Amino acid sequence: MFKVVKRLHFCYGHRLLEYEGKCAHPHGHNAEVEIEVESAELDPRGMLFDFGDIAEALSSFIDNHLDHRMILRRDDPLAEALLSLGEPVHLMAVNPTAENIARLLYEEGRRRGLPIAAVRLWETPRAYAEYRPAAGEA
Repeated sequence: MFKVVKRLHFCYGHRLLEYEGKCAHPHGHNAEVEIEVESAELDPRGMLFDFGDIAEALSSFIDNHLDHRMILRRDDPLAEALLSLGEPVHLMAVNPTAENIARLLYEEGRRRGLPIAAVRLWETPRAYAEYRPAAGEA
């Protein structure tokens, strides 16, 4: 099995509803995301997948929907206030945890044709969440 991993960087803010702790308040992160692609086969160039193609497939989504935005759950009262001020917001149906953002990026990459095996979202330099579908899902 061959594997390549491409790292991308973006900044975002969020807060978590129904959470007791610091993350219940608006705050920001400098995130690193690792996009892991794997396959048993290489293409005619001897490559699993071009690193630039991985970046191109997801960078536009990250730039247009996540980077320098507040990522909030759709029913967060803060969302309406920020939107009314013209602030950039990305709304999710679920709490914008690192786990859920990793899954969002996995699903978006798959929609864009990337054979992603897993996505790791480093929320801090010492902590990451990973989304990898269960065996048989993909």
